Amino acid sequence: MSKVVMYSTGVCPYCVMAERLLTARGVTALEKIRIDLEPAQRETMIQKTGRRTVPQIYIGDTHVGGYDDLAALDRAGGLLPLLAAE
Repeated sequence: MSKVVMYSTGVCPYCVMAERLLTARGVTALEKIRIDLEPAQRETMIQKTGRRTVPQIYIGDTHVGGYDDLAALDRAGGLLPLLAAE
């Protein structure tokens, strides 16, 4: 299964929904980078993604985007193949 990384904060409802969706699709190891606890990571996230909002989700080397992007990918049938890739 691909490595899943999510930039998040402690009070983000979309982060919680993204984590629930990923868990429902079989993700057991989710690396969370808390930008509220590590401010330097916020700058890293913005540089990598061009976005300022959380969550920002990476599956392997692919930047999926935020929760809406993740849910759309799932509805289109693209999430499981991406998770299954090595």
